[in-house]
Amino acid sequence: QVQLVESGGGLVQAGGSLRLSCAASGRTFSSAAMGWFRQAPGKERDLVAAINRSGSVTYYTDSVKGRFTISRDNAKNTVYLRMNSLKPEDTAVYYCAASSYRDYSRTRYEYDSWGQGTQVTVSS
Repeated sequence: QVQLVESGGGLVQAGGSLRLSCAASGRTFSSAAMGWFRQAPGKERDLVAAINRSGSVTYYTDSVKGRFTISRDNAKNTVYLRMNSLKPEDTAVYYCAASSYRDYSRTRYEYDSWGQGTQVTVSS
């Protein structure tokens, strides 16, 4: 029930930074848990970062911990993913997702709204 649109992807050299944005529509956004996933060609779609409804609790997969930061602004109906010190291994399509019935989730099955994805390519 939450409509999501990602933006901010692009081509960047290793060591560079990008900030992805996810614009959401719907009056229930503030009550939805949010997450960022990524999928490289031929690979599974994996969770990168998650954030609870209020933004007080966050999670990061080990490979991005210390480099990526997830945040949300409920007043603006927007969730962000700041990516620093990018590596070629970060190259993937990044998806924004929402769970309308969970306060916090690390499980893909629990997310019921998805954006169209935005491409991030990191060159060496």
